[in-house]
Amino acid sequence: MSNAEFHGYVGVQRRGLIALPTELRRRLHLDEPGAQLEVTERPDGVVELRPSLPVSADQAWFWTERWQEREREVDEHVKAGRVTVHENDDDFLAHLDTL
Repeated sequence: MSNAEFHGYVGVQRRGLIALPTELRRRLHLDEPGAQLEVTERPDGVVELRPSLPVSADQAWFWTERWQEREREVDEHVKAGRVTVHENDDDFLAHLDTL
């Protein structure tokens, strides 16, 4: 057996549907909205399935509703001019000392 985390069998339903085990779907984030599987048929008859997520799992935090809400708040502050730009780190730290 290879170094695979999962090895087993799944049934293929009449219309070609397969059901992946819950543990595997969760680990590969295939239970998230928009998740897909890339299917490749190799010349040797092997069918490869690769998880394909609209957003990579290590970047998913950025697209949570709470984080996006915060991004919109920042955009509103920038648009309204409620920001301060500093030329360098020392200026930034000096500004913090005045607050």
